[in-house]
Amino acid sequence: MNPFLLIFICLPALEIYLMIKVGGHVGALNTVALIFLTAVIGLYFAKHQSMQTFKSGMVNLYQKKMPIYEMMSGASIAIAALLLIIPGFFTDFLGFIILIPFTRKILFRMALKNKTKEDVKSQNKTIDGEVIDNNKDEL
Repeated sequence: MNPFLLIFICLPALEIYLMIKVGGHVGALNTVALIFLTAVIGLYFAKHQSMQTFKSGMVNLYQKKMPIYEMMSGASIAIAALLLIIPGFFTDFLGFIILIPFTRKILFRMALKNKTKEDVKSQNKTIDGEVIDNNKDEL
């Protein structure tokens, strides 16, 4: 299925359905207030998580390590913040799931495990290359 169809048609339809269902139980004004509340709380936690990730990345840089997890984590926190800004309960749920460090590590493991399996299958042991001798006279 085309991912654009899911993003631009199915996701808003799901969000509208959930808003109608929640609005039927708690009322229209409470639903709007709940949407704003989840966005504000989620953005606060996104800011907090991003600062922790930044500090952890700086510690890794000072120890002369590559902050790969921190870079991936920072990108996922940015995606989570975007999901939290979009009004709706499903996107807020996904944003909060991504913000939790434990579930973020699980998602990273799942994504990298599938990637490494594909890389091992398609990996060729032969490396093609060319040796070029670039000895130039220096002044």
